Amino acid sequence: MTINIDKIWAEYRTKIFQFIRSRVEDSSFAEDITQDVFVKILKKIDSLQSEDKLQSWLYQIARNSIIDYYRLKKPLLKLPELPHSIDDSNKNVLEDLSECIMPMIKKLPKHYREAIILYEFDGKTHKDIAHAEGISLSGSKSRVQRGRAILKKMLTDCCQFEYDRRGRVYDFEQKSENCTDC
Repeated sequence: MTINIDKIWAEYRTKIFQFIRSRVEDSSFAEDITQDVFVKILKKIDSLQSEDKLQSWLYQIARNSIIDYYRLKKPLLKLPELPHSIDDSNKNVLEDLSECIMPMIKKLPKHYREAIILYEFDGKTHKDIAHAEGISLSGSKSRVQRGRAILKKMLTDCCQFEYDRRGRVYDFEQKSENCTDC
């Protein structure tokens, strides 16, 4: 079976672009994704089983490329970063905040708590955690990320943070007396 890539480009380029553009807010990114789709098509055209399935195959590649775009675009959840250079006026605030974190970590579900402690405090790699816990590498990454997300929610539910212009915590205040950790 021989399929002409120029014919596919001429017939489907605009349709694929419009399909992608309807799912991606920025037209320049949509154009980049469209180009990537056609590079993938060119590389994998020999894997197409039947010419009857060409259109669905093209749109599947486009859907997967859109998913890849959003996966790469998705920001990682991070806890508020504490300043590296601490002046005396800020030192007490950071010490108080650090006293809140460990009791909150202890309240995390066991598998998240252990992953956070191993990764953040013991300096273990995801590979080490996966081996120690008997889980996959992606499972280790998920546990740390989900543990961080839960911890961040606990912190933001309990406290109101103030950040400097660099996005670092310089003050915090307990939202209510219901938070027993701070």
